Amino acid sequence: MKEHIVLEEKIKLLERELVSLTEKIDSINTSLKEIEDLKKAIKGLKLYLSRVHADFKSEFPEIIQKVSKKS
Repeated sequence: MKEHIVLEEKIKLLERELVSLTEKIDSINTSLKEIEDLKKAIKGLKLYLSRVHADFKSEFPEIIQKVSKKS
C-alpha cells in the first residue's frame, strides 16, 4: 500500500515536470520564430542599404568586425 502511494506521487511529479517542459519548449519555439523574423528583416535592410548606398556592401564587413570586437 505504501509503495502504491509513493508510485502515485512519483507519477504526479513526472506529469508536472512534463507540463513544465512543454511550456518551456513552447516559449523557446516562440523565441526562435521571433529570431527568424528578425533575421529576415535584417536581410531586407541589408539588401535595401546595398541598393541605396553602393558603398554599404564594401563597408558592412568592416562595421560588423568592429562591432564584434567590442562585444
